[in-house]
Amino acid sequence: MHLDHVGLSVASLDAQTAWYSTAFGFGTALPFEVAVAGLRGVFLLGPDGVALELLERAGSTHPPVATTPPDALLTQGWGHVCFRVEDVDRTFQHLVDAGAGVVSPPAPAPEPGVRFAFLTDPEGNLIELLDRPHAVGG
Repeated sequence: MHLDHVGLSVASLDAQTAWYSTAFGFGTALPFEVAVAGLRGVFLLGPDGVALELLERAGSTHPPVATTPPDALLTQGWGHVCFRVEDVDRTFQHLVDAGAGVVSPPAPAPEPGVRFAFLTDPEGNLIELLDRPHAVGG
C-alpha cells in the first residue's frame, strides 16, 4: 500500500496554490472542476512523490484554528500534515519568510535525535516539519 495524496479543503484555491508552490516548491498538475458541486481543485506535486490536493468549494468553513498541536487534537479528523525535511531550522525559516504562522519553533522531538517544528499555512492549517533521517519505523 502507498499513500497517494492528502486532500486539503481551502478557502482560496488560487492563493493556497501560490503559497504551497512558493513555500514548498510544489509543481502544479491536474487542475480540475466539478461544476455540479461548485468545486475547484488542483494537485500539487513535490519531491519524492509527495502529492497535495487542494480543494475549494463555495460555502466551506474552517474549524477553529489551533494555537498548539495538542489543541488541534480537540477537533476530530486530520490534525496536521507532516513533511520530513533535511534541515528543520532552514525549512522553518524559509516557510516563515514565505508567510507561515509560527506555532512552535524548532526543538528536540520526543523521538531521540530528531528535531521538529509546527507552523500554519496562511489559512491556519497545521504543518509539522521533522528531520528524521528515515521513514516511520525505518
